[in-house]
Amino acid sequence: MRHTLPIAPQFYVTAPQGCPYLTGRRERKLFTALQGEQAEKLNNALSKQGFRRSQNVLYRPSCTECAACLSARIRVADFAPRRSQKRVLKRNARLVRSARSAWATEEQYALFRRYLDARHADGGMADMDVFEFAAMIEETPVKTRLVEYRDRSRDDALTAVCLTDILDDGLSLVYSFFDPEHVKNSLGSYIILDHVALAREAGLPYVYLGYWVPGSEKMGYKAQFPALEVYVEGAWKPIGKPSDYSNQTHPLSVDPIAQQVAQITLPDLRAG
Repeated sequence: MRHTLPIAPQFYVTAPQGCPYLTGRRERKLFTALQGEQAEKLNNALSKQGFRRSQNVLYRPSCTECAACLSARIRVADFAPRRSQKRVLKRNARLVRSARSAWATEEQYALFRRYLDARHADGGMADMDVFEFAAMIEETPVKTRLVEYRDRSRDDALTAVCLTDILDDGLSLVYSFFDPEHVKNSLGSYIILDHVALAREAGLPYVYLGYWVPGSEKMGYKAQFPALEVYVEGAWKPIGKPSDYSNQTHPLSVDPIAQQVAQITLPDLRAG
């Protein structure tokens, strides 16, 4: 079913399917195409309203009976690492960062496969082949970089990679993966910490982390970062105590799709 605003773009809703975060739930996404000369402007505007990019699509959870997924971002100016995060930085001090164009390589795919096989063997991306991987990396109509991390102590071995969008107000971590043999080094957290440093260097105020889901073990680590905000009821708010949030949502409290679309603020997409 299609829902449209008075001006482009057009918004659509996916069919319900199993939720990857909460057992027994069904997920549905509201999405729109990301293309043309105004793609970057649209990506900037909708990212500030809880949307995420996947290749040429912007999407946001729009589940029938659940609103547990909350978009999360770090306020760079107010961020100070905790002691445990300082230890993560120290453990990974040997890694060297480099930002590349969004162009896939066989070396990256080999790392990606090891990561999936070790950590997400039963996930939705488990069967992704090298061509699908290249599409995930390269099909982007916006300003995107591949941030690579190489280990100086292991002949510059590729250890972690993050696909990162550069927004007008921050860095958005689209997807990251790392060497599963070094999971004790907390490489996922390290990538976030380093992106905070990267955003600070670039004078960007936010680092967008994707969705935080209360009660989801695989998403719980995001709530451990200081200066975290979540997008709730149309506004960004400090997260406060993560324990104050519940993933139990009354179905009558979820707005109809047409109302959700009507509440989206679009940029002026007219040419010129």
